[in-house]
Amino acid sequence: MPQEAPTPSARQNELLEAAYRYALAHGLTDLSLRPLAEAIGSSPRVLLFLFESKDGLLRALLARARADELALLGQAGQTDGPTGLAPAVERVWAWLAAKEHRPLLRLWAEAYTRSLVQPDGAWAGFARATVEDWLGVLAGFQPPAERDSEDGATRRTLALAVLRGALLDLLATNDEKRLTEAVVHQLALLQDDNGLG
Repeated sequence: MPQEAPTPSARQNELLEAAYRYALAHGLTDLSLRPLAEAIGSSPRVLLFLFESKDGLLRALLARARADELALLGQAGQTDGPTGLAPAVERVWAWLAAKEHRPLLRLWAEAYTRSLVQPDGAWAGFARATVEDWLGVLAGFQPPAERDSEDGATRRTLALAVLRGALLDLLATNDEKRLTEAVVHQLALLQDDNGLG
């Protein structure tokens, strides 16, 4: 029987939250323990003790970012308005396009890319897990019969491709108006073809 991971201490949670805020502002790729520790009122030695290694800290930060992203994406798709995948994708896009979410989305893009080029260590499996995360969120917006069908899986995969492509373009260009028009246009085409309901 596998052992459960120990429950994080209050200090570990406090430092993780502070490190997460730091990562949102500074990124993860060039993360160095000494500047991080100084910025969050700790020491490299304490961080290594609490997280076991720099990779352990990175894994905790990636898990924290995924949890934040999933909670916010799930909330973004909920409404009292029209239901179904296309209206939810439009609401999720509005959330993704909001300027205040750019730090989290840059962190996601950085980790996603790093996971593809360095598929081991702290980054192992991040890209694949985040694809599965987003597909799971999108499945939650589909009616049960659609969600459980092969066509339903294709529809949410297409919706994810539209969102991801537009998101990467947005992070590169900040051209929110052009991309919002493109996402809305694509969703209308998909609905006309009964691709997203």
